[in-house]
Amino acid sequence: MAQVAAFLALAMAAGVMPLGGQTSLSIYSDGRVVVRRTLPQALPKGRSTLSLKLEGLDPATLFSPDTSVTLLSALLRPATDRQAALQRAVGQTLAFVRQREGGGADTVRASVVRTDPAQYRLPDGRLFLDDPGEPLFPPELVRTAPEVTLVLEGARDRPRTELAYVTEGTTWEALYQVVVGGGGSGSVTGTATLRSQALRADSADVQIVAGTIRRARPAAKADELSYQRRPAMALAQVVVSGVATSGRLSLEPGVPLSVALFPRSTTAYIQEFVVPGALPWRGFVGQTPGEDNRVPVQVWYTLKRGRGTPFGDRPLPGGTVQLYQADSAGRLQLVGEARSEHAAPGRDLRVQSGDAFDITAERVQTDYAQEQLAPPKRGMAPRQRITASYKVTISNAKPAPVTVDVREARFGVWRVTESSVPAEKLSATEVRFRISVPANGDATLTYTVQAES
Repeated sequence: MAQVAAFLALAMAAGVMPLGGQTSLSIYSDGRVVVRRTLPQALPKGRSTLSLKLEGLDPATLFSPDTSVTLLSALLRPATDRQAALQRAVGQTLAFVRQREGGGADTVRASVVRTDPAQYRLPDGRLFLDDPGEPLFPPELVRTAPEVTLVLEGARDRPRTELAYVTEGTTWEALYQVVVGGGGSGSVTGTATLRSQALRADSADVQIVAGTIRRARPAAKADELSYQRRPAMALAQVVVSGVATSGRLSLEPGVPLSVALFPRSTTAYIQEFVVPGALPWRGFVGQTPGEDNRVPVQVWYTLKRGRGTPFGDRPLPGGTVQLYQADSAGRLQLVGEARSEHAAPGRDLRVQSGDAFDITAERVQTDYAQEQLAPPKRGMAPRQRITASYKVTISNAKPAPVTVDVREARFGVWRVTESSVPAEKLSATEVRFRISVPANGDATLTYTVQAES
């Protein structure tokens, strides 16, 4: 199972639940929520039976995190619907509201004989073989919320009852805004937006889980958890502390809530312009047409996340990074957007924001040759050595000089035999040519590679 990368607490302070206990939630980006409930009910040693009203409970996931308590059984009864209430009313007399022709309504009383087929006995003894109207049920016939009956066995007396289960219905999204300025320094803010489709909880400690875990059980269907029929489990009137935003907030189903992940921070950044290579990662190195080929110049940003800073000291959930830069009139413009992966504390954040429009590159294959190589051992297939030469012309329309990296990466046996700019080996599979391009000018790189296949 994939490991959870990190937890990032939104630090929503715990409060009193309708059950008189406390709730803690861990929210995953795929919609799963681990709910932890601490109830004030004391558990004596031995077997105990406890009935609770819990919305959105999947009883298969219910357990006690208290290692001295064993959950023996859990019987979940759903909230009562009309048909179930009528079945419970068999043998009783109910009032039925019926509409009169021309408007208005009156009430008739009838005893419920059976529900399928419908049979109702009127006060004069006659039987009505259809619903006489809309039934009005006494409170004792209606279960207003799902109710679970638990049988627990404790190895010793416990001062409280602890339960945990997994439910569905809330997701989160992380979004970061980075304003890049001159001198390699910029400011960064980050928010987590929680979207609840069905979950409520009146004050809870909330964590978003910045990581990916495998899902083995299929997601519960909405009707199985009665999401469409119930008022949910409210994350309402929560207290937010320990983050940039403070005060009491309300999280309701269908109402997104955005919370700052960290205070606004200043961070150093490195901008890189990268021309991707011509070599395929695996397989045959082919011959390409002789005309110039326009290739993208990728724009990469590396945001420094040093220890001892608000931006670097915490795990960073994966999300969307938006990059802004002021234009000549001082107006912020969106200059790039990228997806980021989960990042551990202290790990720099590197994203590709897009392709440059004012720096362009053209590449042409200037030479190509193949030669057969003897097989390394008898019975093995012969090999080929491919020699290919390339010319990359980079044009810079900026009013300042730039440095552009041309990178080649390939699996297997290959090498750079000659180049107009020294090849810097980044790893066993990748090399880099670093090209200085003058302001409003051009620069050319030529290089030759040999690869065996």
